[in-house]
Amino acid sequence: MARFKFTALDSKGKEVHGEIEADSQTTAVARIREKQFFPTKIEELAGGGGKPAKSAGKSKGALSMELKLPKFLQGGVKAKQLTGFTRQLSTLVNAGLPLMRALRVLQRQEKNPALRSAVIQMAESIESGSTFAEALAAHPKIFDRLFVNMVKAGEIGGVLDVVLARLAEFQEKAQKIKGKVKSAMTYPIVVLIMALSILTFLMTYIVPKFADIFGDLMGGRGMPMITQFVMAASATMVHRFPIVLAALVVLAMLIKVAAKTPPGRLALDQFKLHAPVFGALVSKNSISRFTRTLGTLMSAGVPVLQALNIVKETVGNEVIARAVGVIHDAVKEGENMAPPIASSKAFPPMVVSMVEVGEETGALPDMLMKIADSYDDDVDNAVAAMTSIIEPLLIIFLAVVVGTIVIALFMPLVSIIGGLSG
Repeated sequence: MARFKFTALDSKGKEVHGEIEADSQTTAVARIREKQFFPTKIEELAGGGGKPAKSAGKSKGALSMELKLPKFLQGGVKAKQLTGFTRQLSTLVNAGLPLMRALRVLQRQEKNPALRSAVIQMAESIESGSTFAEALAAHPKIFDRLFVNMVKAGEIGGVLDVVLARLAEFQEKAQKIKGKVKSAMTYPIVVLIMALSILTFLMTYIVPKFADIFGDLMGGRGMPMITQFVMAASATMVHRFPIVLAALVVLAMLIKVAAKTPPGRLALDQFKLHAPVFGALVSKNSISRFTRTLGTLMSAGVPVLQALNIVKETVGNEVIARAVGVIHDAVKEGENMAPPIASSKAFPPMVVSMVEVGEETGALPDMLMKIADSYDDDVDNAVAAMTSIIEPLLIIFLAVVVGTIVIALFMPLVSIIGGLSG
């Protein structure tokens, strides 16, 4: 029987050191966990005592026998795939399966190469003595800080199954809102693409033919202003298309580069929040994400200051993120959360009032989740209203553009026919 030296955390998060005898490293980890400790490091002692062995080695079981594709061939992990993985892991752990066995089950059925490779490596790390949170943190491109810190809080509090269920619910609701927005925007985008296609066909194929006819019959003189404008726009699209395209590409690149700088990101996010039609939707979605993320973290037992730091990085809007930074600093000084939320001017009065009530009653996490549910409903209604507005606007836009081109082309024809009749 081998002897292992370990470092672990107790239920209060205090570091504990000790030694334990076991048949294998996996058994040692299991015995340490039976003592309500959470191992962070474990090493096998050479010869049953003394100095640690040079390498404890990785598990040689089924998990390590998987063939691994190169990283550039594995692709990424989509939010929908991560949501499905979290829900399945939550279900297995809630059913009473040990974490290692649950990971083995998911590894065998996972189809995404990148996620399957991550699961294999996480299982190996846990078998080597790492905590689940540490194993997750080794894959930051798949599992963000929100995921890692919630799991860490669940492990320390002994409620990993509850935390995984909350994480799965959080991801599913986020995906549901995202899916509704995408489905609602499908029809307007199709109409817009059709409108632009028709406009391009008319301006690059039909209008130039009429321009040649008018040039032969009228010499370009006496044409109405609207006709001259359409002809000039058509000539620009036909003869200067590469220049126009290059200008649009350069403009898009400049906006993308500016969005990576703090001032540019702030300006762009401010524009999104105050944009006509879309501004209300972006604002409500950002507030919903802020309150749901903060409520989920606090419900999982993450300290409020740490939760605010995580929310600041994951909220997805620089204006809201800066407001969260102000809230964090105020709470750090001992203030309640409601006053800095009100002074930031980034949140409506209803949010301020409900947070204030939540702090007074000691039920802030539940109140934050209720705010998120309310704003999710508002996002649904806003998407429906926006769709009902955009569809007729696009149809009117198409009718006006095509009608303008038709009028511009027929007005000279009327003059020519009138001249021939005279």
